[in-house]
Amino acid sequence: MTTTTTTTERPLAVYTDVDDTDPAPGIRLLEDHGFEVRVLGTRNPQEIVAGAQGATVLLPGYAAVTREMIEALPGLKLISLMSMGFDYVDVEAATEHGVWVTNVPGAATEEVATHALAILLSSVRQLGFYTASAVPPTWNDRAPSAPPRLSETTLGIIGLGKIGRELVRLARPLFGEVIGYDPMLPDTPEMRAELADLGVRRTDLAEVRASADVLSLHLPLMPETERMVDAEFLAAMPRGAVLVNVSRGGLVDHAALAASLDAGHLSGAALDVLDQEPPAADHPMLGRSDVVLTPHIAYFSARTEIEYVRIQAQNGASLLTTGAPDSPVNRLG
Repeated sequence: MTTTTTTTERPLAVYTDVDDTDPAPGIRLLEDHGFEVRVLGTRNPQEIVAGAQGATVLLPGYAAVTREMIEALPGLKLISLMSMGFDYVDVEAATEHGVWVTNVPGAATEEVATHALAILLSSVRQLGFYTASAVPPTWNDRAPSAPPRLSETTLGIIGLGKIGRELVRLARPLFGEVIGYDPMLPDTPEMRAELADLGVRRTDLAEVRASADVLSLHLPLMPETERMVDAEFLAAMPRGAVLVNVSRGGLVDHAALAASLDAGHLSGAALDVLDQEPPAADHPMLGRSDVVLTPHIAYFSARTEIEYVRIQAQNGASLLTTGAPDSPVNRLG
């Protein structure tokens, strides 16, 4: 279904899919800044290209934006995303064609870190098993292994950006030690002081992987990180460890993860993201008592429900009023 607000000679802003959000505040903001706004309600590439002809701004929800789509929309100046991640957009093609790509940095830092801690604790404390067994006749049945004492375990964090550091802040009082790895984080006196104040010891990937009883991923999905958590990676983790992922599902080889869980090497996984969303009925992470799985909602709260829509639209408004968006992930010129 397509809804349109039409005014002659106004720049066009086009929403693609708005499945689980209310774009009304964003539409009002864009209209107040002089845009004509169109809502397509689709992720279909052909329908997006047809419906966005003449668009200056494209506002996807979860719709992928490929090189072919960018090249078919010659008037496009901005692809404004409603997420922190931008792996579903061909940023290289956008840059080549003079198109900004923006995200919503920091809008859900607290929510994602809190969600990571929540599903982490659920997995470590084996709540899936024990909530299911809390009825007769299985009352007080015990899981195959007892959960560890948290204060005697090590939390490892791969990716010490805003969300990773917020998780450190939340989790540090609970764990015996917190260690982290991030090759992109600057090694400055200021950053070293911040990490020391937070209580995280920065080290290399090999030590984090080999020492963490609970390992949480906070990385973007890039060619270098795609399926980095494979069979070899998992085998190098401690026996009985728990893997946590609230970043991007493509970081993990889920078949390898299932095999590690089946073999008893890992004791559990806590996931908010999968490599296929929604997953197929036979996805290896579905229906497992040793996997805590939520449907990509770590970012979600009453605040972010508003902020994601506002920031996405504001990037379009800023482009029109200042010539550049507020939170670009690429550089032009």
